[in-house]
Amino acid sequence: MERANHDTAADFALLFPDYRPTALVELPRLAQTAGIGRVFAKLENQRPFGNFKVLGGMLAGLRALMRASGTASLQELLAGNARAATLPTLVCASDGNHGLSVALAAQRAGAQARIYLPSSVGPLRVQRIVDRGAQVVIVEGSYDDAVDAAAAAVATGDGLLIADTDADPGNLVVADVMAGYRLIADELGVQLRDSGVRPGHAFIQAGVGGLAAAMAEGLMPHLRGGARLVVVEPEAAACVAHALSRGEPTLIEGELHTVAEMLACGLASAAALPALRRAGATTATVDESGLAEAVYLLREAGGPRSTPSGAAGLAGLLKVAGDPALAREHGLHGTSEVVVIVTEADPAAGTTGD
Repeated sequence: MERANHDTAADFALLFPDYRPTALVELPRLAQTAGIGRVFAKLENQRPFGNFKVLGGMLAGLRALMRASGTASLQELLAGNARAATLPTLVCASDGNHGLSVALAAQRAGAQARIYLPSSVGPLRVQRIVDRGAQVVIVEGSYDDAVDAAAAAVATGDGLLIADTDADPGNLVVADVMAGYRLIADELGVQLRDSGVRPGHAFIQAGVGGLAAAMAEGLMPHLRGGARLVVVEPEAAACVAHALSRGEPTLIEGELHTVAEMLACGLASAAALPALRRAGATTATVDESGLAEAVYLLREAGGPRSTPSGAAGLAGLLKVAGDPALAREHGLHGTSEVVVIVTEADPAAGTTGD
């Protein structure tokens, strides 16, 4: 993990020479709506291809190809010094964004990619992956069914699995994915210091928990002492809350249908839980109307056009702030300063950078 954290900014700058940190903006109207002191939003919709996942799957996929081919550096891999014919096919399961990032890794290296998607993924997200030269396999069922299908394919020797979740907390690829997300925290640390603020809360959305875990490791030291990390999930897919309460990842029941489609996950990542426990993370769930409303309120407050998945952290803040009992439980009050992450642009808005 240390190596990946140390090299992430340099690797990302090599992939995108015009790299610059995504913006951290203050949104006073949202603070007023929530009845708190200040709200700061990290705009990951500005990331290449419109979402934070490019930091995880793309870098993890390329590093896995380096290991598989014996290539000494990312620069050497991108230069084509590893013959494309010898590179394994990259395989993953996704709700859309992780699959796009893995497809990008394969495209940059001259390799093949096969992406397993649940049948609920919309045609626009499917097409973005196909446009990167990847093969898409539609799996009837949930995201977790797609995870099982991808793992089963790789178990027969059919490619190299680039997963963002695994039952093994020591999985190197998953660690690389989470290390990629740490770049967000590294940028935030500098931005908060330069702004002279140390917020007391971070509301971070979770699918399988990788982003939240990366923020637990990387962002919490930049917040004030005793700061709270609140993991936000859809009510229909609260797998991280379920895992934290049981002490281990356990598949939740139900169909996992939610407007926050990128968060429709039924089994938390084992690699994410230790960091969340160390940070003393708490959880909040949001219903479908709250997830949808957050998109509108973010835009009305001067923020970017996003999705229910991208604005889910904000939805969790508004849910907690609007319920006095929840506000007391999470230590939220009228002078609280809060960080949220807008994790994706709305693909339909045509602002995703691809």
